[in-house]
Amino acid sequence: MTAELRRWDGLKLRTARAADLPLVLALLSHAQLPTAGVAESLPHFIVAEREGELIGVAGLEVYGASALLRSVAVVDRWRGSGVGRTLIDRALDEARQAGINDVFLLTTTAEHYFPRFGFSCVSRDEVGDKVRASVEFQEACPSSAVVMRKRLGVDRP
Repeated sequence: MTAELRRWDGLKLRTARAADLPLVLALLSHAQLPTAGVAESLPHFIVAEREGELIGVAGLEVYGASALLRSVAVVDRWRGSGVGRTLIDRALDEARQAGINDVFLLTTTAEHYFPRFGFSCVSRDEVGDKVRASVEFQEACPSSAVVMRKRLGVDRP
């Protein structure tokens, strides 16, 4: 067994619980990501843990048939291990299962990372009113943040 496979032993993904909130907020703060609105959407967040330690998080804010992917963060020593990718894949799968058609995100640093998941840059005008009214769009992210979208709907390209 390789060292990388051993490292993944015991990795669990699960829905975030109320007791996870302080750790999620600390991880997001350390990663310099916004924390506004996290508590309200925590039931749509996924955490990665290993041996009881929270090592990563990804969240969705659901707005009807659209969602906002946010708060993707991994503790420093696990970056580059694939945990972030696994969390994003799980979040997108859950969005698809929930009937979400479009997933949006805002980023100031990772616009070259998300195309591998099928996200592409769009203008703010292409984002629905409910998503644009979110704390992320209104307050937490700067107006200079890049907006990206992934279409999940089966009737869309």
